[in-house]
Amino acid sequence: MESIVVNSNLCDGCLNCSNMCASIHNASRIKIIEHDSSFYSIVCQHCESAPCIKICPTDAISDEGVDAEKCIGCGLCVMICPFGAMTFQSKVAEKCDLCADREEGPACIKACTKRAITIADPEKVRAKNQEKYLAKMAGLYEPDSSGKGSFVHVITSQARARLVLDE
Repeated sequence: MESIVVNSNLCDGCLNCSNMCASIHNASRIKIIEHDSSFYSIVCQHCESAPCIKICPTDAISDEGVDAEKCIGCGLCVMICPFGAMTFQSKVAEKCDLCADREEGPACIKACTKRAITIADPEKVRAKNQEKYLAKMAGLYEPDSSGKGSFVHVITSQARARLVLDE
């Protein structure tokens, strides 16, 4: 399942995202925290095996959000959330549902003037990381990050085997 990701290098802490979320949901489901002059987000990560879903005694929490009719306000979900992303509004648990009811997508992304907020699919990120790893294993190297050139160095399997033997 997708989740919201905030690039701390781009975020300036303006809180446009939080304010927009609050205006739509009556309370912000994203928190921006400053730490060492950088800004980080606290938002539901839509865990694969979500502890908040497992602990809810009334099955009020699902991947899609919280059913306010079923929620009894016990607070177990808030206590067990490893990210501190669950909140309470009027004694009902709340968590980010990626603005499922909005056709245009999450409001926080639209409100971010720095474009620091995106949606990431962990499966796509994992696949991309695997591709990078396989490219490195195959001897394909990233371009020089010093900016001196964009030459991609390819080592054949025989040359790679010699490099290992020479070390």
